Amino acid sequence: MYQNFGTAFVFILLGIVLVAVPLLLQRILSPQNKSRDKLTTYECGEDAEGSAWIQFNIRFYVIALIFIIFDVEVILLFPWAVVYKELGLFAFVEMMIFLAILAVGLIYIWRKGDLEWVKLSVPYGRGRYSKLNVTQDEAEPLLEETAA
Repeated sequence: MYQNFGTAFVFILLGIVLVAVPLLLQRILSPQNKSRDKLTTYECGEDAEGSAWIQFNIRFYVIALIFIIFDVEVILLFPWAVVYKELGLFAFVEMMIFLAILAVGLIYIWRKGDLEWVKLSVPYGRGRYSKLNVTQDEAEPLLEETAA
């Protein structure tokens, strides 16, 4: 009963060794002189400016999530198209139902206004932002920022 555990044990041991040995070698061989320049944040060749705790507009995340959802769903169309002739009418009907669900989702987010990048194009918001209490004086700087 316990005969096959030897193979699993060897693979677990090999996995631990393949992770631990490079980490140990890096620790031993790397220079240990830590300086201020080495410990500063570095990204894309630019010096960091300000705090990392800044607020981003939620629209960036909404657009990114919408893109990911539809991008992943479109990827499912390619394998289906490759084997379409072997699958027949049943697979065609299933794909049409799938595409209809995607179309309903696209229409929903379009009607909701989530595909519009600039929400305040007029002094008062549209869609879910229509209840904002924004006066003309408050809206002008916002419009200038979004136009730039």
